[in-house]
Amino acid sequence: MEIIVAKNSGLCYGVRRALDIASETRQKKAGKVFTLGDLIHNPQIIADLERQKIHSINDLDGLNEATVIIRSHGASPDIYRLLTQKNIEIVDATCPIVKKIQKLVEVLAKDKEEIIIVGNKEHPEIKGLIGFSQGKGIIVENEDQVKSLPNRKRRAILAQSTQDLYLFEKIVSALIEKTKELNVYNTICRSTQTRQKSTSELASCVDILFIVGGKNSSNTNKLYQISKRILPNTHFIESAAQIKPEMLKGAKKTGISGGASTPPRAIQEAVAKIKASFKHQFHREKTVQCQR
Repeated sequence: MEIIVAKNSGLCYGVRRALDIASETRQKKAGKVFTLGDLIHNPQIIADLERQKIHSINDLDGLNEATVIIRSHGASPDIYRLLTQKNIEIVDATCPIVKKIQKLVEVLAKDKEEIIIVGNKEHPEIKGLIGFSQGKGIIVENEDQVKSLPNRKRRAILAQSTQDLYLFEKIVSALIEKTKELNVYNTICRSTQTRQKSTSELASCVDILFIVGGKNSSNTNKLYQISKRILPNTHFIESAAQIKPEMLKGAKKTGISGGASTPPRAIQEAVAKIKASFKHQFHREKTVQCQR
């Protein structure tokens, strides 16, 4: 059995930064510390934060005398205003890439007729971006939704930072047919694009691939979708406990990839679980891309 871990698996800069900010805030503040929504989308890390007494909340009603950390996905201007009105101390852990997209949306809202934002309408990053769009933002989740949009003279289009590049390009192509002047901004972060490329390459040369990460993680879900298109024998797991020996039957090469919010230990545990299933057989572990 050969185990191959995709390049760039594990925590991205924005996630590491948010975790460092949360930890530093907890050390400095004696009072209550909350994150507005999950700081990042990974159950193991959220459990770690809870042990540090950094609790996730979704409702600001009744909240006072506390410190609130803005999650890595960002928040809408209304949230900042509400926290300020309540005299709640704000610690901003928004990913710098997301901050740049927020500023772009703010600028475009002053100029463009319409802003198409490609992403999941329920994702906190998208909700935040819509808040910066001054009512000019329209969320598009798939190519089919473009069909219902009217023709326009001018539009701008951008993406959630963790969007699938393949899907974004398809939506752009569809929108070109309905827009005379379309300004395209590829706002998918470089780390996301690199992970997607590494995962697709890995999926093309292994027999089975495990995507490790939180089921509510957008970027990890995209990795799963990308791998599944190439390799049907792709499995989305949150922990090594979900790897069953029967899944590995007949596999000679096993791939592992993790999302930007997946802690290194989750990937290491997945590798260890696979090794344990083949303890009497030869195996080799690599962290480079394979070739057929």
